[in-house]
Amino acid sequence: MANPVLNERVMKTASTTWAPPEPPSDHFPPVAPMSDGPISPWKAPRLMTVNGVVTATSVLFVLLLATAAIGWTQTESVTFEDGTSYVASIPAMAWVGMIVGVGLTFLLMFKPHLAKIIAPLYAVAQGFFIGSISKAYETFYDGIVVQAAGATIGVFAVMLVLYRTRIIKVTDRMRRTVIAATIGVMVFYGVSFLISLFAGSGAVSFLNSTSLLSIGFSVLVAGLAAFNLALDFDFIERGVDQRLDKDFEWYAAFGLMVTIIWLYLEILRLLAKLRER
Repeated sequence: MANPVLNERVMKTASTTWAPPEPPSDHFPPVAPMSDGPISPWKAPRLMTVNGVVTATSVLFVLLLATAAIGWTQTESVTFEDGTSYVASIPAMAWVGMIVGVGLTFLLMFKPHLAKIIAPLYAVAQGFFIGSISKAYETFYDGIVVQAAGATIGVFAVMLVLYRTRIIKVTDRMRRTVIAATIGVMVFYGVSFLISLFAGSGAVSFLNSTSLLSIGFSVLVAGLAAFNLALDFDFIERGVDQRLDKDFEWYAAFGLMVTIIWLYLEILRLLAKLRER
C-alpha cells in the first residue's frame, strides 16, 4: 500500500498548528511581575529530531515483527511426500489486520495528532497480515521472504545514500509527479480488488501473471515505492527544520513504515513472478 500520509497538506498544516512557540526576545524590556502570583518560566519546546524519528520507527518495527511472527505461525501449510506444498489456510485475523490497517491509515490522515496511539495499533494489525502473507509466499517459493527482506533493506539503504548525497533532489515537480503516480497505483489496486471480489481473481490475473508486461509493471511500482522513500526522507528533514513538535516524530515514523511495507510487498510479488518464469 502506498503512503498517503506524508504530504504537503499535512506539512503546511503542521507548520502552523504544531510549531513550538518562539522563545522570549531580548529586544523587549522585561515585564513587571504580576501582582497575583509568580510568572511561569518559559520552557524550551520538545522538538522533532531525526534521532527521535529513528527511535519511533524502531519501536513500530519491533511491534510489526512481533505480530508478524504470530501471523506466520498461525498460517498453516501442508507439504506432500513429492515435495509439493500449498497453503491450507490463511487466518481470518490476517484479513482483519489488513482492513484495520487501511482504516487506521485514513484515520491518521485526518487526525495526525493521534499518531502516537494510531501508529503502534497499525504496526500490530498490519504485522499479523504481513506475517501471514509472507508465510504463504514462503510455502510456494522457498527462501523468497529472506530475499525480499534483504532487497527491501538494500533499496532503503541505497535511497538513503542517494538522498543524503543529494544525487536525488526532491523538488516540487518531483514531489507532485511521485504523489500523482502513487495515487494512480492506489486507485488501480483498489479497483482491481473490487473486481476480484465480484468476478473472481481470474478477472485481474494481470497482477499475478508472469508475462513481461506484468513483470515490468511490478518493477515500475517497486521503483515508485522506492522514490516514495525519498519523499519520506525529505518530509522528515523539513519537519526538523521547521521545528515541529516532538509528537510529530510518530507521524513521520508511521509514514516511513507504510512505505517500507509497500516496498516489501511489491518486491515479494516481483520475485514470485520471476521464480515462475
